[in-house]
Amino acid sequence: MSVNAIVPLTNVGLLTAAVASAAHRPPELPGLVVMYGPSGYGKSLAAAYAANLHRAYYIQCRESFTKKAFVIAMLREMGIAPMKTLNDMLDQVAEQLSRSGRPMIIDDVQYIIEKSAANIITDLYEASQGTIILIGEEQVPAAMSRRLERLHNRVLEWVPAQAASLDDVRTLADKSYPNIEIDDDLLEAVNDRVKGCLRRVAVNLYQIHNEATANGWTMVGLREWGDREIHTGQPPARRG
Repeated sequence: MSVNAIVPLTNVGLLTAAVASAAHRPPELPGLVVMYGPSGYGKSLAAAYAANLHRAYYIQCRESFTKKAFVIAMLREMGIAPMKTLNDMLDQVAEQLSRSGRPMIIDDVQYIIEKSAANIITDLYEASQGTIILIGEEQVPAAMSRRLERLHNRVLEWVPAQAASLDDVRTLADKSYPNIEIDDDLLEAVNDRVKGCLRRVAVNLYQIHNEATANGWTMVGLREWGDREIHTGQPPARRG
């Protein structure tokens, strides 16, 4: 993914700054960063940008991950052939992380944080003392405190993902649909209805663009939009 293809929204800036801070920390400080927040806030978008900018290794967790599958995913991202035992594979990852100096971003960490596979993250950090960034949903800090106290104590920076601001929505609209002008009153109404969920903002911008194209509008605001639906993620009520 090209860095230039990603819109520089609030959470992109917050995560990028946190990764840079951790990567250049004094050696006596821990190197873990955790970004957490509700689904749809653009955390994975921020992770993709930070991974490109900092040449970070990027792992996206799956609910099906076992310890072995998790470590093999790391080695695959590093381009390293796995050895036979789990301990040897973990040593391979730790050595590469330490030797390269590159950060590792682990996205959707909520899928493994309550499972034994999460202990791999603690072991990896202890063995490498590298820069590791965890990205997950709102419950991740509490789950780490409850299940992974050693890892929780080594967090350099907690980064709560922010709901989309009007500036974020405006930036996304201008970048995504430069051929139409969407008034701030409509953008603000959309953002209020979806409570700052960037994914739902994007769905509404697509619908606004389609409606504007169908009607030949080059500009659209609340007056033009009228009583048309704003998508909130809820199915429409049955008519009739």
